Amino acid sequence: MKIAVEGCMHGDLDKVYDTLRQLEETEGVKIDLLLCCGDFQAVRNENDLRCANIPQKFRTMNSFWKYYSGQAVAPYPTIFIGGNHEASNYLWELYYGGWAAPNIYFLGFAGVVKFGNIRIGGLSGLHKQKDYHLGHYERPPYNEQTIRSVYHVRHYDVLKLMHVKEPLDIFLSHDWPLGITEYGDWQKLIREKHFFEEEVKSRTLGSKPAAELLNKLKPPYWFSAHLHCKFAAIIQHGEDGPTTKFLALDKCLPGRNFLQVIDIPCNPGPYEIQYDEEWLAITRKFNSAFPLTRAPFRMRDEQLDTQDDRQWVRIKLNTRGAKPFDFVQTAPSFDPSNRGSNASVIGHCRNPQTESFLQLLELPYLLDSSSHGGVDRNESSSQAGYTPDDDDIELPDEVEDPAEGDE
Repeated sequence: MKIAVEGCMHGDLDKVYDTLRQLEETEGVKIDLLLCCGDFQAVRNENDLRCANIPQKFRTMNSFWKYYSGQAVAPYPTIFIGGNHEASNYLWELYYGGWAAPNIYFLGFAGVVKFGNIRIGGLSGLHKQKDYHLGHYERPPYNEQTIRSVYHVRHYDVLKLMHVKEPLDIFLSHDWPLGITEYGDWQKLIREKHFFEEEVKSRTLGSKPAAELLNKLKPPYWFSAHLHCKFAAIIQHGEDGPTTKFLALDKCLPGRNFLQVIDIPCNPGPYEIQYDEEWLAITRKFNSAFPLTRAPFRMRDEQLDTQDDRQWVRIKLNTRGAKPFDFVQTAPSFDPSNRGSNASVIGHCRNPQTESFLQLLELPYLLDSSSHGGVDRNESSSQAGYTPDDDDIELPDEVEDPAEGDE
């Protein structure tokens, strides 16, 4: 199976798909799947653009809306995770994962799916310690703080992934695992990105939760993006343990290393994206503890027994099948001939895919819960003016190349 991996998409689906078509023609290969490591920007319309933390000079519709509306069709099955430049209102509709457009699947805030017999896991967002133990309290319309905090990784989602016991083949994260630079050519990295030097040498570059997942899951492949550069590393897990090949990729720009194709042994096709039995069992086990307020979420890291849930899910999937529920549009698509036609910002929309998914697992719908435990989910809107954090400030890359100031 030939899998193409892309770094930061930034809504440039047309360019990435065209590049893959050219690669197929010149190399005489067939791409079976495309994976994207975040900043996908599934922006359907101008409302979505307002719900994305994107600097004003980079706020353009790009091309996802064509695939959402049906004007274009993704030529390859595509799986993506979220980054820090996303239409967070739309991704929240699909918190558990689902079709963002026909043939384009969002893995969820955390998730595992199967493609053929290949298991692919992923974690959306960026790690920010101050928000890590909070619940998912943010709801659209976002204010100056929540438009950033909504994509910050939460302990709850990491804890679910820490319960995955069966081997994964591929894992996706937007930011890099903490300490990953020790396993590759970090000297070359800081020559090319000199403003990373302090973080690399002090071992503060990257995400601690991602490093914990890497140590626990030990997948053969781990792909990341975010820092807009290519970096490779090989991690040996113990003296005689398995190895992980790590690769970070750039964003889609001419002359940049934003794409890599790997060949993974697998069962004969045809291949399709399917629910993962173990992940559905974990989702079912943890949903009652879903934290939805600013109150700190505390749950012991000890392994919970999911065997009963696993057996229950297996019966359900044997009856229904493992194919995800069909794509459904929940908002109008951008119309280039009628700009400003969807100028009003709306609140949360229940996505029929998510409703059907929760009905399958016999779980309640909680994504539009307004207040659990008496804590206002958007209380930050009444606080003093927002002070940016270091991961909200644009990287110095902008000084070197004005085209890169969206990190």
